[in-house]
Amino acid sequence: MRDAAYMSHGTAVFLHGLTQQLPRTFYVNYEQTPKPSPTGSLTQDAVDRAFKGKQRSSRYTWQFENNRFTVLSGKHTGDYGVEEMKGPSGEPLRVAGLERTLVDIAVRPTYAGGLYEVLEAYKSAREREVSVSRILATLKALDYRYPYHQSIGFLMERAGFEPKQLKRLRDLGFKCKFYLGYDMKKPDFDESWQLYIPQGF
Repeated sequence: MRDAAYMSHGTAVFLHGLTQQLPRTFYVNYEQTPKPSPTGSLTQDAVDRAFKGKQRSSRYTWQFENNRFTVLSGKHTGDYGVEEMKGPSGEPLRVAGLERTLVDIAVRPTYAGGLYEVLEAYKSAREREVSVSRILATLKALDYRYPYHQSIGFLMERAGFEPKQLKRLRDLGFKCKFYLGYDMKKPDFDESWQLYIPQGF
């Protein structure tokens, strides 16, 4: 593994103890070089086009025995929110921190086993000291074009977080209707978060 890489997404979910399932796919994030931020305002048409298709997935995947390893080329963040921790055998690992992981799996749910597994991870995180301030700081540092605070707020609400924790995410506002996931067929719509969600989710 490259020195600058770190464990992320579903692997970080496991390492933080947010799931009881043993991972079969391990995700390693090696960030891209810095790129300029997109210019221009975000339109509803642009959001619709982006999320009505399938999520892009990394092609850098290989199999070893019963496990799969996937290298992700995440956007440049200067390793924001990455911390060092000990792995299951006491080995030193670089891992996306708790709040960074909650953001990452909301942005790319496929890399955490899908939306239902993401919600279960959020339910497990509810019992921990999750810092909304760190989540907001992470969103600011990652500087996403899309309003992922709507997805994160919805997931936190469904997971049972306190209303006062959700308020700061609501205060960011809703400039457009957003999507919890990609390629959803006949989705339901959550008025509270202005968010399309899978039917029956």
